[in-house]
Amino acid sequence: MQYRELGDSGVEVSEVGFGAWVVGTDWWGDRDEDDQREMVEHAVEQGITYFDTGDVYGHGQSEEFLGDFLAPYREEVTLATKIGYDFYNNPQAGHGELPKEMDPGYLREAVEKSLDRLGVEHVEYLQLHNPNVSEMTPDVLEVLDEVREDGLADAIGVALGPSIGWLAEGDFAIENEFDGVQYVGNLLEQDVHRHFVETVREAGADTSLIARVPHSSGILNEQVTPDTELDAGDHRGFRPDEWYETGWEKLEELRFLERDGERTMGQAAIQWLLSFDEVASVTPTFRSKEDITEWAAAPDTPAVSDDEQERVADLYEANFGVERFDGMDAEDYRTSVDGDDLRDAGILAD
Repeated sequence: MQYRELGDSGVEVSEVGFGAWVVGTDWWGDRDEDDQREMVEHAVEQGITYFDTGDVYGHGQSEEFLGDFLAPYREEVTLATKIGYDFYNNPQAGHGELPKEMDPGYLREAVEKSLDRLGVEHVEYLQLHNPNVSEMTPDVLEVLDEVREDGLADAIGVALGPSIGWLAEGDFAIENEFDGVQYVGNLLEQDVHRHFVETVREAGADTSLIARVPHSSGILNEQVTPDTELDAGDHRGFRPDEWYETGWEKLEELRFLERDGERTMGQAAIQWLLSFDEVASVTPTFRSKEDITEWAAAPDTPAVSDDEQERVADLYEANFGVERFDGMDAEDYRTSVDGDDLRDAGILAD
């Protein structure tokens, strides 16, 4: 395992992080508490120190479990959580998005409740969860500053999604010197990733990027194949069938990244993201201890070369030679500014 700094905050994160959305929820497979504990402990054993949860995951249960599981390792790990959804007054309906609440008073109270559930006095990294750019008002920024000044969090960031996009929000965070921006990015979904890398470089910002879904919902780690039938409760089912059908074809064009067995495709997908200096950590969706063992070892496999980077870029530009529609239209990307951010980035046509 290797480690990088989050922005210029002094907070250290492992290059492979643990997304605790698999703890306290059943959206990525049903596990009992003992199984979840074993996964977290195994991650620590493999050198993973960055653990990312959110107050809305399991309506607080993920934070409670993670705080309990990591209590023996508290001095060794970097804890991150997210606030911004009002699950206290709204029941969860399937995988639907809950109402957000970005009132400064609510956010301050949400931080304190998260700390109570985690059983800690502070977290290393606090993120606003899916804010609209219009919601990141001066009052909200002031609350985040106060949270840091009061020692409740060492670093501040945003976690964007759940759909791909939200460029205006990431650009705002980078321009306002947030420590981190979390987003969906992978070999098959590069637009947002490359845009944020470019924004960081153009701004000369210290903001770090944290990429999630590096395996594109199971394609790049080959856990979803043409024979896979996703369960009704599996969160990956939000993807259209065409996404997987074309994804399997694109995967074959990326086989060169395996380097004759020097790294698995799952490891190569992580290493590709880490080849960008702006990326501090990658948080795959671990479903088993075997996943943790394989992907935590990714930073120790051969780095992606410049030639491989160029080949990937050329393939992406040519849609990997696939001429069929993949079922995910940029017109459906989420935007809070009527698509102006997507058009400015060249993702949508003017």
